[in-house]
Amino acid sequence: MKNTALIHIHEKLGAKLVPFAGYYMPVQYEGVTAEHLAVRNSIGVFDVSHMGEFHLKGAKALNLIQKITSNDASKLFDGKVQYSCMPNNDGGIVDDLLVYRIKEDEYMLVVNASNMEKDWNWIAAHNDLGVKIINQSDEMSLLAIQGPNAAKAMQSLTDIDLESMEYYSFKIGTFAGFDNIIVSATGYTGSGGFEIYMPNAAAESIWNAVFKAGENYQIKPCGLASRDTLRLEMGFCLYGNDIDDTTSPIEAGLGWITKFTKDFVNAEYIKSHKEKGTQRKLVAFEMLERAIPRHEYPIVDSTGKNIGVVTSGTMSPSLNIGIGMGYVKTEFSKLDSEIYIQIRNKNVPAKVVKLPFYKG
Repeated sequence: MKNTALIHIHEKLGAKLVPFAGYYMPVQYEGVTAEHLAVRNSIGVFDVSHMGEFHLKGAKALNLIQKITSNDASKLFDGKVQYSCMPNNDGGIVDDLLVYRIKEDEYMLVVNASNMEKDWNWIAAHNDLGVKIINQSDEMSLLAIQGPNAAKAMQSLTDIDLESMEYYSFKIGTFAGFDNIIVSATGYTGSGGFEIYMPNAAAESIWNAVFKAGENYQIKPCGLASRDTLRLEMGFCLYGNDIDDTTSPIEAGLGWITKFTKDFVNAEYIKSHKEKGTQRKLVAFEMLERAIPRHEYPIVDSTGKNIGVVTSGTMSPSLNIGIGMGYVKTEFSKLDSEIYIQIRNKNVPAKVVKLPFYKG
């Protein structure tokens, strides 16, 4: 098991640490609900240094990205970020990722920790263009500073104008006294904020500076458990749950990041999904009775016949109702369709709703 550069801080703060994607990671500190609401109402900080960072450099870097990802990276400009996925040869997804354009011939791909080796091998196998690929994952730390007060609280640490940064943009500048820090207006919570990429050697100083700057905003350290409830309230997909090697971007509702204006791995097959439709679709649902849906619970129709499976579910701390996502047969995917979640042999009613669950 690996540790992030901040492991001793998490231990000192009394975090509950669990093995996750090859790292010991904090799952919670004070408690899931308190951490969740800190992000929704003010500011919370996640150590997500387990994420992978690959740098692609060279004249053909964009060509390689265009070949392996579903979104159109030619639309990127310096300082812009794009959400995308890498389709596999079987109609599924290798991983979902962020693509950062640093300059014309240099990009950073941010990939899921659990898929790092698989992603590296996949990208390398398709690199017949002479692109230089550098894996910086072990040298970099990443903090997600999330919440409506993130810009106000962090402004004293940087010369970058945080309030004016557009969603899915980034700047490279000084942060907490360190130069060449990537400050990105991205995140996985739906409450705004920033993700800060730094060398491991700067991580502890930056963590301490962030918490000092956020003192007047009731800043809290947050773990993976509240990260999961926050992302689920927004309907953001989690790799391994809602998308994986067997799920098509189209059936997962990711048609918006799948652009057929260019060629990419398995584009023709995925295009057929868009044109002919798929047999199942990922839907969002709310429980109509007090109950908590969980990963892999069966979804059934009114007669008890199996029509799908829950991929993510929780009791929403913001809404105080059970919410979830899951794949159902396409005929049950329309808004307001009544479906049932099988919880301990009881079929509990739910209805299909529009995302996000949390409207802010």
